[in-house]
Amino acid sequence: MNNLVKKITTLAVTVIVVIALFAAWWTFFRVTPLAEGLVQANGRIEGDHYTVAGKLAGKIIELKAREGDEVKIDQVLAKLDDAQINAKVLQAEQGVIAANALCRAAEVSELQSQRDQVRLQNLQHKHSASKQAAERATSAWKVDKDRLAAAHAQCGVAAATLQEVLSLKDDLTIHAPAKGMITTRIVDEGEVVAAGSPLFDIVDLDRLYLKVYVPEKQIGKVRLGLPARIYTDAFPDKPFPATVRYIASRAEFTPKEVQTPDERVKLVYAVKLYLTENPDHRLTPGLPADAVIRWKEGVEWEKPRW
Repeated sequence: MNNLVKKITTLAVTVIVVIALFAAWWTFFRVTPLAEGLVQANGRIEGDHYTVAGKLAGKIIELKAREGDEVKIDQVLAKLDDAQINAKVLQAEQGVIAANALCRAAEVSELQSQRDQVRLQNLQHKHSASKQAAERATSAWKVDKDRLAAAHAQCGVAAATLQEVLSLKDDLTIHAPAKGMITTRIVDEGEVVAAGSPLFDIVDLDRLYLKVYVPEKQIGKVRLGLPARIYTDAFPDKPFPATVRYIASRAEFTPKEVQTPDERVKLVYAVKLYLTENPDHRLTPGLPADAVIRWKEGVEWEKPRW
């Protein structure tokens, strides 16, 4: 009898303890879901990338930017060896000088031929010069006009050649195609690079977005243009406003680094939340962050709960 009483007492105490622990968990530790009208998600901040490459092959002789540097549009990032192209520039400049000299000589010759033709025509009318002499002067003028046209064409070719070579020289200086931060530098000074090979990777810090993954059962609530707020551990009390700008058309399996409210969720949709602003460029690519998307107007904003 005593054993039965002890068993009942032990069972009752166990049940009470379990109930008390469940009540404590429910009261203090249970994560309550967000209000109806809000969807939470997480991911990493990314940005629009610009790959910097050179048009020409060559040897890197100077690097003016490295990882982490913020650059402006058209800022010089690197320079390639220009010794060979400088020789071509000099050759093209000499070609222009020679062509201009030929043009000036042809202009003088054509002008003189024209004067001779006019003079002999007048003398022929006065019977002071033969018809053959006048015809020879006319023919000589036509020949000199053709030579002048050819000289002008040669001058144009020489000038175009010089412009082409100068353009190639300009291409040996690598400029930033957009403002942003250099996230990757692929080359070092002294390396020889091929034409079109990537040299730098730039991310525009004013066009960052958070790529999150929304569970399949909630994606129907998310649509383009919805407002969102982004929260980071670095700035826990500073939510950053954002807007839904992209929703994937196909589901994918949940990436390992992504957290969902229901860990049993297998299929998710990628969604990009573009930041409205990035004051002082506080946020950078690669930073983990949480987000809350509001799909029902009038609902109060809440922080993410995991």
